[in-house]
Amino acid sequence: MLSDHASINVRAGAGGAGAVSLRREKHVPRGGPDGGNGGRGGDIVIAATRQVRDLAYFRHKVHFKGERGGHGMGQNRHGRNGGPTIIDVPVGTEIRDRDGELLADLTAEGEQVVVAQGGEGGRGNTCFVSSTRRVPRFAEKGLPGEERWLDLQLKLIADIGLVGLPNAGKSSLLAALTRAHPKIADYPFTTLEPNLGTMDLGERVVVLADIPGLVEGASSGVGLGDRFLAHVERTVLLVYVVDASGGREGGGAAPATVRRVRRPYRAPRAPRPGLVALNKTDLVDEAAIDEALAAVIPAAREIGSAVVPVSAATGSGLNDLRRELDVLFAPLATVAAASAEETLSLTGELGRSEPVVLRPSDERVGDYTVEPDGDAWRVHGRVIERLVAKADLDNDEAVRYLQEVMERAGLSDAIRRAGGADGDSVLIGEAEFELA
Repeated sequence: MLSDHASINVRAGAGGAGAVSLRREKHVPRGGPDGGNGGRGGDIVIAATRQVRDLAYFRHKVHFKGERGGHGMGQNRHGRNGGPTIIDVPVGTEIRDRDGELLADLTAEGEQVVVAQGGEGGRGNTCFVSSTRRVPRFAEKGLPGEERWLDLQLKLIADIGLVGLPNAGKSSLLAALTRAHPKIADYPFTTLEPNLGTMDLGERVVVLADIPGLVEGASSGVGLGDRFLAHVERTVLLVYVVDASGGREGGGAAPATVRRVRRPYRAPRAPRPGLVALNKTDLVDEAAIDEALAAVIPAAREIGSAVVPVSAATGSGLNDLRRELDVLFAPLATVAAASAEETLSLTGELGRSEPVVLRPSDERVGDYTVEPDGDAWRVHGRVIERLVAKADLDNDEAVRYLQEVMERAGLSDAIRRAGGADGDSVLIGEAEFELA
């Protein structure tokens, strides 16, 4: 079975701790501090590759943990940065957070995105030397890496999609046009997962997708539900497969039904170019074929497409179908390629081989806000929260240094201006202090 949904937990590597070390060498009195910094934790990176077919791997592997950064050491030796953890997913995978926000859409081979950043390493005691603090005996701890749950959804990337009602012969048509070998049987919902095949079309090779049968109300969960509608989104061209043995009533309703099924799914989309393939003509006589054509042609005109009678079983009409597909697909392929090049020139994101991570660097300790939190005062600020999280609060000298930083940033005065008084609790991250 094609696995096209998965939920995973990612936790980037923690940063290494800085070292507290003093230089000790013969004939070098007062060598001074020489503790190195801790290394940065490894990021979690999701990469798109055509070597992976679906998301089945994530049925058994849910938690991914990044490599921890190395601890700093004496003699100014810094800890090693943790290497990235690469998670391979199929091309066409969407990555969303638990709130449903789209984080990335990996549509090209080699595209990568950092989904969890490694924690910063702590600074060694060498970094805290000053004119009044000649021999600091404290260092910083490393920060934990980011952790989050992610939802992965695979949307097959196919050029042409075969859609239609159950038992219309989509799988038989895919097998006749390509070298794919989907399961074929004479009952509805034989196909329970999309199947792919490749076909030579003019001067190009195109990918065909056989989408499981759609029924009225699928976007609301009827039948197989909306699970497979996502695979139709990326197709450039749709082939509506209609069962010729369905007669006037069944044949004419099929294309309109499929269009109604797709319309409520996700955001409204422009009408997709289409072609109607009247399949199973070998099962009926000429009079029945004419009757089915009379029913299908008005519906085909609504979507601006031609109708091609075919038989996947005998091969009748398949060459005509290929010619019609070539005529329709050639200009669409040119537009799609131009759109991809334009996206590449505008964003520089398409097909990148290295993950791009933007980390704020212009924030200062003084960039914070103060707000009441029950009987206490809550301080929000990325830099000051990081400093508190990395501080060794069991070390008196480290606490004094932290207090100095807060005073220089004017934190006490800001809290008093907001209404605070001596003895009030001050909350910064996970730590609690007393205003004095």
